Amino acid sequence: MQTTQLQRIHLIAVGGSIMHNLALALHQKGLQVSGSDDEIFNPAFDRLKTAGILPAEMGWFPEKITPELDAVILGMHARADNPELQRAQELGIPIYSFPEFIYQQSLNKQRIVIGGSHGKTSITSIILHVLQYHNRLFDYAVGAQLEGFDNMVKLTEEAPIFIIEGDEYLASPIQRVPKFHLYHHHIGVVSGISWDHINVFPDPKIYREQFRIFAEMTPKAGTLIYNQDDEQVLHVCVPRNDLVKYIGYSAHEHQVYNGITYLKTKKDDIPIQIFGEHNLRNISAAKEVCKQLGIKPQAFYEALKTFKGAARRLEFLAGNNYTRIYKDFAHAPSKVKATTEALKNQFPDRNLVACLELHTFSSLNKDFLPQYKGAFGNADVPIVYFNPKTLEHKRMPALQPEDIKQAFANDSIQVFNDSQQLFDYLQSLSWKNQNLLLMSSGTYDNMDVQTLATSIC
Repeated sequence: MQTTQLQRIHLIAVGGSIMHNLALALHQKGLQVSGSDDEIFNPAFDRLKTAGILPAEMGWFPEKITPELDAVILGMHARADNPELQRAQELGIPIYSFPEFIYQQSLNKQRIVIGGSHGKTSITSIILHVLQYHNRLFDYAVGAQLEGFDNMVKLTEEAPIFIIEGDEYLASPIQRVPKFHLYHHHIGVVSGISWDHINVFPDPKIYREQFRIFAEMTPKAGTLIYNQDDEQVLHVCVPRNDLVKYIGYSAHEHQVYNGITYLKTKKDDIPIQIFGEHNLRNISAAKEVCKQLGIKPQAFYEALKTFKGAARRLEFLAGNNYTRIYKDFAHAPSKVKATTEALKNQFPDRNLVACLELHTFSSLNKDFLPQYKGAFGNADVPIVYFNPKTLEHKRMPALQPEDIKQAFANDSIQVFNDSQQLFDYLQSLSWKNQNLLLMSSGTYDNMDVQTLATSIC
């Protein structure tokens, strides 16, 4: 069903990162858009309000679901017994998960899906930046905000390609399959595999199997681009279909000089604004995708010079001649390790204070915590923060500092469970020749990290 056939759409759990972007995209196309959620935070709250489609009140209201609706889009953060969902089922209104809906809107387009436990947002963002730089027509769906893009979902009739960040998490509460299985890619990317989402995939083998399924969904004459430096990826991306093009990639050749990374190319050394071994792999993946889309190497590098990175991916907060402060979305073990190593390697002569908030279901699970062994790498001052109220909200057992030190196999870790105490401690340190890295998919209990960074510098 194309959007040209739709007039009225209701989104259940409209406040989600990608769901509110979809609501805005549909609204911009002139459709009648409504939505509901039990809580909506910024930036979604303000963006929906500005567009005039913020729900009048929080909660679920079955009376919003009427026979006049053409479709309901169901977000993952709703429950299977959601009263609005039940009403839509009773009325027989077409119900789509986010990936199902995106697939329906891209039936006549070439779909490029970037999957992986880590790196997919950055790879997708680089591709979008390069295509926009060269004025290519494309639709897209990506979870992080990117400079130069007002909205992170775009749906048009004329664009011939669709760039999609392919999450392996479940599509919806009533469609419990990974999202990236439902996009039916023509070009697929597997950037890395590191066990996550323990609440859905209780065993690493089950988790890895989802990527094998994705890889084997690559169609005849399709392309699979994969990280050949990742042992887990090599298990699932074995070239076994003569009708599929397999392309392996590694970290781009480079050098670091005075805190700036330069890509080594056949013509010149290209300065870039992002850094880290993981980002050099992300660049290689994006370059391979762009090559398949007709972007030549020199054109790719020209655009990459102006790429500043995706929001909250090694995002620079403040700095001076002696210190630099970054925040990063890193929360899974592989992401924490990669981000910590990236900052330490970029500034080898400075100490690194690395602070991680345990916020997700997996990271707060005692059975999963040992996956973080060695995750802090070469950090000089490792710190872990968690909010006891988050454990209560998720109905999980309490954590003790010793649980964390033992799981991380690092007795030097300092553990905080009060964000104000953490704020005060960080302010009290001497920051000469010392950098700070704040890692979390949460907010450190609404700690003002920008104020912290400014005061330190």
